[in-house]
Amino acid sequence: MIFRYLGKGGWALIAVLACLIMGQAYLDISIPGYMNDMTDAIQEQVVSGDTSNSAVTENGIKMVSAALLSLILAVLSSTVAARIGASLGSTLRRLEFAKVQSFSEEDMNTFSAASLATRSTNDVYQLMQFTARGLTLMIKAPLTAAFAIVMISGKHWEWTAATAAAVAVLICVTVFTTYFIVPRFKRIQWLTDGVNRAAREELEGLRTIRAYGTEAVQREKLDRASDELLDNNLSVVHAMAPMHPIFSSVSNFLTLAIYWIGAGIIASSSGTAAKMSEFSDMVVFTSYASQIISAFMMMNGVVRMFPRAMVASRRVEEVIDHEPSVKDGPRESGEPGKEGTVEFRHVTFTYPGSDTAALSDVSFSVGKGETIAFIGPTGSGKSSIARLIPRLYDPDSGQVLVDGTDVREFRQTALHSRIGYVPQDAVIFTGTIRENVGYGGNGGERSEAEIREALDIAQASEFVSASPDGLDTRISQYGRNISGGQKQRVCIARAVCMRPEIYVFDDSFSALDFKTDLALRESLRKSTEGATRIIIAQRVGTIMDADRIAVVDGGRIVGLGTHDQLMQSCPIYRSIAESQLAGGS
Repeated sequence: MIFRYLGKGGWALIAVLACLIMGQAYLDISIPGYMNDMTDAIQEQVVSGDTSNSAVTENGIKMVSAALLSLILAVLSSTVAARIGASLGSTLRRLEFAKVQSFSEEDMNTFSAASLATRSTNDVYQLMQFTARGLTLMIKAPLTAAFAIVMISGKHWEWTAATAAAVAVLICVTVFTTYFIVPRFKRIQWLTDGVNRAAREELEGLRTIRAYGTEAVQREKLDRASDELLDNNLSVVHAMAPMHPIFSSVSNFLTLAIYWIGAGIIASSSGTAAKMSEFSDMVVFTSYASQIISAFMMMNGVVRMFPRAMVASRRVEEVIDHEPSVKDGPRESGEPGKEGTVEFRHVTFTYPGSDTAALSDVSFSVGKGETIAFIGPTGSGKSSIARLIPRLYDPDSGQVLVDGTDVREFRQTALHSRIGYVPQDAVIFTGTIRENVGYGGNGGERSEAEIREALDIAQASEFVSASPDGLDTRISQYGRNISGGQKQRVCIARAVCMRPEIYVFDDSFSALDFKTDLALRESLRKSTEGATRIIIAQRVGTIMDADRIAVVDGGRIVGLGTHDQLMQSCPIYRSIAESQLAGGS
């Protein structure tokens, strides 16, 4: 997956990185060679009695130069690797964000907000770390081992056998440990979702938690999720803790074995020159053997990072490769002469995961400039109707038509540009009132006059004018520094500012007092004349003056007509109206 999303620039940087690491590995492996030359020079001086240090100095300068150049290449390679990792992280986050923007509510429920947050932060970070560090180790370790093996080939087989035995032990330890840690690494990301979910509930429900005095309950939930993650991480640490000591011990024992074998080889050699030559070979062989062990220790680092990166890549790919349940159609416009019309034709809809249909065989139509309202008991399916119009979900059967065209035939951007949708739960974004009201469509082009006019229509000008900074007053996350009624009015102003051809108000007046409700409806009627209005409401007083009222019960329309007609013909509507209007509401 990493290679899939690197792009041409990433591949070019990998080529540069490979060249830098190759040069670094070559320089590192050449240092023992200079050491061998220096040892031979010292041997010749001892035998010949020469007291000059020119050869020693020359080889020493070469060793220092190689070490310094290797350091420079190491710094450059780390910089390039970090750039590759950062570029990959940016690409993945951008792709995830773009894909999530195309998700329907069904897709969002499939992943959950907490999981999506983890996937775009922690999971991407794991892939960045693996790319920046693991990629370097994966290139350097094999090159170092290969260079070292070439350099020691042809030496005494006893030393080679000892090195091979040490490598075999390291491989066995690595495989054995990996077998136990991979399942635990796989759980880490899923357990992190649980911690994020508990923390999110704590932060979003802080007022309710304090009001009900359930701080201890929430703390227990977070502690439970955190302890499970902690236990899993500790089991990984415990499983991997012996690896470094084992690798260090194997390196020490290999050095001891090489010197012990070397002692026997040197003792069996005849002549001082031969003994000195064997001693020099032993010192150099030890250095190359250490390089091989070092390469395996580097690969051990890759092994430690790989399981977590593997899980992270799968989770990120699940988001990026997920096929949205709601897909774009080819059309940008509807049927000529049917602008502003909305029609349901025998629509049946069931929420994903539910066994009961939210809507069953629902049919109605509303023409341009008309107002239709929906009322009914809680859970009757009113909001489901509102969600199908902007195509937050697709129906199981039947058709939802806007401008005389099935909504599945529209491009989603074209469909949404026709609809001013105000959801049941007022959604406020962090920023200013100006930014929130001018948010829809090409919000950056909304003039101050348009924004103020929308606020006037939504009966929100008074509280905006009373704010210290007016339109530039900051709204906190989720709009926690304004009231529920103010949030609803800002959301209504946002829809009005778009000037769409269809308005969908999903119980958007519930937090308003009756006086404000009446003034807002009167203002909307005048300012949105010519636009189609679909209103979902709980209060009869909000919808009495609608052109038609549809009574919804059990997912079906059981009554359709004006207020007076329904008072005569629909018992459910009459019951709702009498219970509300009897008290003067």
